[in-house]
Amino acid sequence: MRIYAGDLGARTKADKSPVTDADHAAEAIILAGLGKLTPDTPVVAEEEMAAGRVPKLDGGPFWLVDPLDGTKEFIKRNGEFTVNIALIESGQPILGVVLAPASDTLWRGATALGADKSDKGRAFERITTRVPPSAGLTACASRSHAIYSDLDIWFRNNDLIVAERKQAGSSLKFCLIAEGQADIYPRFGPTNEWDTAAGHAVLEAAGGEVVTTDGKPLHYGKPNFSNPHFIARSKAAR
Repeated sequence: MRIYAGDLGARTKADKSPVTDADHAAEAIILAGLGKLTPDTPVVAEEEMAAGRVPKLDGGPFWLVDPLDGTKEFIKRNGEFTVNIALIESGQPILGVVLAPASDTLWRGATALGADKSDKGRAFERITTRVPPSAGLTACASRSHAIYSDLDIWFRNNDLIVAERKQAGSSLKFCLIAEGQADIYPRFGPTNEWDTAAGHAVLEAAGGEVVTTDGKPLHYGKPNFSNPHFIARSKAAR
């Protein structure tokens, strides 16, 4: 937040995506913390990957870290950026934490424990997905990447009625569904595993799911850590 309030140090990486001083500063703090917490568990982190430092995974648990998800929103200073940390086991996110620093909101979820949320340091409150209203679904879309014509075609082809749309940056879309403020988020563009794992964990712990377009669970630890197209949703929004 100190960087957010001043000089962002914004620049472009080799893959043409933006990066700021905050991405690197946050990642250094997170890597140090996870190193103390679980020294024997590998960490796949976005900026380490961009620098070519890829940890060796042996089939055991590993962490996925996006130190600043929604860098474009961070640069625009609209507040819609998050910090994402997830623990992966057997290809699935079993624990996830999503922090929105601008609003001081923290979502967390674990497969065995459910999901909850804390605003501005207040006590955590349990969150769950909802049954969609009879009028239709509330659909989430990316603030910077949505192509509404593709989404509209997909909704029609799947006989889904959309009553409301909500735009949001970063993994906030997963959290909106997890806390019952929205119902579905189809993503038909490129994402990496560190973009989605923490939000996926929170949503699944809250009663939702993230599946590929052929209905199979989205898995992690794939080659190059790239995701196919996916749909995040309340299970009642199928």
